[in-house]
Amino acid sequence: MEKFLKFYLSGFVLILIVFSCAENPTPEDKRISNEMINGGDEIVEAPELQGTPESMIYIEKALAIDPENADAWRMLSIPYLKRGMPTRWKPLFDKAVELNPEEWQGWRGYLYLYFYRNYKKAIEDFNATDILTPNFDDTPQGQSVNYMRGLAYLGLKDYTKSKSFFDTYINDQIKASGEDYVDVTAFLYRGIVAYLEKDYNKAIEDFHKVLKYSGNHYADAHFYLSKCFLKQKDINNARRHITKAIEDFNTGFVHKRGYVEVLYQIYIQDLEELKKLIENS
Repeated sequence: MEKFLKFYLSGFVLILIVFSCAENPTPEDKRISNEMINGGDEIVEAPELQGTPESMIYIEKALAIDPENADAWRMLSIPYLKRGMPTRWKPLFDKAVELNPEEWQGWRGYLYLYFYRNYKKAIEDFNATDILTPNFDDTPQGQSVNYMRGLAYLGLKDYTKSKSFFDTYINDQIKASGEDYVDVTAFLYRGIVAYLEKDYNKAIEDFHKVLKYSGNHYADAHFYLSKCFLKQKDINNARRHITKAIEDFNTGFVHKRGYVEVLYQIYIQDLEELKKLIENS
């Protein structure tokens, strides 16, 4: 695979040269290229095929027909993203943003946030997306930009702005569909903000909301509830929640994502360390 990626780096340079001289694509060219990328073809959509020579060549053929196909540029970038090769990923994805900023600028912010922890760049893209689509809550990758700005500001340790954006996201969801439609991780992260600001009662309220809407099984919420109760010298509740946190962690009820570590991700070592601390209190 490494040999293949090196090959495609040189191939990518050649592609840019060829495409810069290409004639303007016709409407029929655009239709054919779009159908190749968005027609449900397995060679494009199947994750196990991403980055294979067959898949990359197929995408390049779509770009040869229509160099203005933003979706194709994005798809060409995915294997480099997932293999941790930012210098190869970024120019390809930047091209997608250049061609269709309304569709892909928010996504680039999402990738800056989750894959690269570049919080400032992520916020720039989320803000730019808002300007492109005023009075609309964009949802790149299916998640509100207000939620993700809350997360980005939490990463920057700007707790005031983080809470403000989580509040906006949560209140908008409650108004539109009800509290049970709020992503429980928004309550989790707003609770973490409150915990970091030592507002333990507010933090406890949000962590209980996480449990309310997750069937009482969520290791992260139990873990932070245990930490809050320990701060309040309520050892019985602290012990009860760390026990549940460990049980939920071991059965998979824990906040995590594929490919990347989530912000404030917990590990079994964190839970065991807290348990020992409680036992020695």
